Amino acid sequence: MSYQSVFHPDLFAGQTILVTGGGSGIGRCTAHELAALGATVAIVGRDVAKLDRVRDEILGDGGKVSIHACDIRDEAQVGQTIDAVLAAHGRLDGLVNNAGGQWMAPMKTISTNGFEAVVRNNLTGGFIFMREAYTRWMEQHGGAIVNIIADIWNGWPNFSHSAAARGGMFTLTESAACEWAEAGVRVNTVAPGGIASSGFDHYSPEARRELRKYASKVPLKRFGTESEVSAAIVFLLSPAAAFITGSCIRVDGGTPNARQTWPLGESSRNRPFQGFHRAVPPLMLSEED
Repeated sequence: MSYQSVFHPDLFAGQTILVTGGGSGIGRCTAHELAALGATVAIVGRDVAKLDRVRDEILGDGGKVSIHACDIRDEAQVGQTIDAVLAAHGRLDGLVNNAGGQWMAPMKTISTNGFEAVVRNNLTGGFIFMREAYTRWMEQHGGAIVNIIADIWNGWPNFSHSAAARGGMFTLTESAACEWAEAGVRVNTVAPGGIASSGFDHYSPEARRELRKYASKVPLKRFGTESEVSAAIVFLLSPAAAFITGSCIRVDGGTPNARQTWPLGESSRNRPFQGFHRAVPPLMLSEED
């Protein structure tokens, strides 16, 4: 069995697309879909063992992939990584800024160092990758960038550090979309809501208990899938999105639209899209409260 994408198999034939955070979760899924659609995928992350596993999966499925160990927060490493991708593949057509992370904490308990660490991981690192991809290749050749943010609309209590960083990435994207349009570079965001991925299992037991309540507050009454996010990313990278820049696709089941004035009913007719043939549900969803 191979990836069941809704897009045609040779959509990205001859292109090279870099995915940060490609060793797990949404990044891993997106790398698989892009490879299934003909792209040569360069996956980036700090954990080489995870990158090796995804590389072996993609090669086993007949795709083309290279791995690059890099801490996105390190400016020198990012530049070296872009250069390594260009040396290996000769081009860089797309960038998916997916790497990031956060933990659950009330704002009053977050230290300044902790706040700055999350901002550097979720905003500064993405900025560095955008700038280096642009100045080292895309300024002269064009390209497409998709930045992954989050369901930050109306605030994000218990995740204020990440909300600040993701909100910054949202407006950074809008700024880059204007500045870089003349070079033929499109820049957009995808904002996932509650997506059932391996990232869920990294939270504390207390946070996982709270997360399991999340689906009941979503108009579509479920968690999203990694492949539903990947499909939005792939669309924005594709020629079909040639007139879309500075925009955001929400993949959140309508969560920001829920209001206290409207009781949410069941949504039994909404079925998740499961395109990723190697998807594994997070352990969190099988745990008992």
